[in-house]
Amino acid sequence: MSRRPEHRAPPEIFYNDDEAKKYTNNSRIIDIQVQMCERAIELLALDPDDDSPQLILDIGCGSGLSGSVLEDQGHVWIGVDISKSMLDVAIEREVEGDLLLNDMGQGMPFKAGTFDGAVSISALQWLCNADKKSHIPSKRLHQFFSTLFSCLTRNARAVFQFYPENAEQIELVTSQAMRAGFYGGIVVDFPNSTKAKKYFLVLMTGGVAKLPAALGTDETQNQIAYSRKQAEYARNARGKPLKKSREWVLAKKERRRQKGDETRKDSRFTARKRSGRF
Repeated sequence: MSRRPEHRAPPEIFYNDDEAKKYTNNSRIIDIQVQMCERAIELLALDPDDDSPQLILDIGCGSGLSGSVLEDQGHVWIGVDISKSMLDVAIEREVEGDLLLNDMGQGMPFKAGTFDGAVSISALQWLCNADKKSHIPSKRLHQFFSTLFSCLTRNARAVFQFYPENAEQIELVTSQAMRAGFYGGIVVDFPNSTKAKKYFLVLMTGGVAKLPAALGTDETQNQIAYSRKQAEYARNARGKPLKKSREWVLAKKERRRQKGDETRKDSRFTARKRSGRF
């Protein structure tokens, strides 16, 4: 039998009451979780000059171990997980973040532009499996990434630490992320180490930018090459107004007017964000 948890049972079954408590009380797991979350936050590249708390989405938050790291760094967070047992432990631990029981493969149920960033530790690889006959990994990944893209601000990043099983899974994950509108790639820390090697999928909503440097390598970055479609997405985006920006909205309204469609008049409120985050 495979030792990989995702091959043994669906996450909501694998992380039952006993496993959730065992996971949260294991000092080695806690140390690893904290280190990986700290690295994920570093890769988010949040504005160092912005002293206000950032609202971060923790995907696959489990018992709130990574959420505690976000709290320590002064951020506000909301956690999503499919395991009720894990969330029950998080409630027992009296974490500060709000918690939501949700299957990430069905999408993120939040308003557009809600979050300043997103982190995920050891959860993404579960979407590469089909735990039910109705589960199609490519479709679930696209649903997840599409709704995540929507609920992030247009200068945000999402960072996923995950355990890909092979190169095909890396290609599956990255291709669906780019198809949903993200830019970015894979950062591999300590690529030459068996134990310390870690994969981080770094996604950006605001256009093509240089990936952060990987740890434990002399290379400036360790990035999975874009596929032909991903490169095409990047080419098409160059020179165009950022989606949902004022320029983008005004251009869209002008095209509607030229078609003779009924269109509201431009005003100083055009494309302005609504107040309130939910």
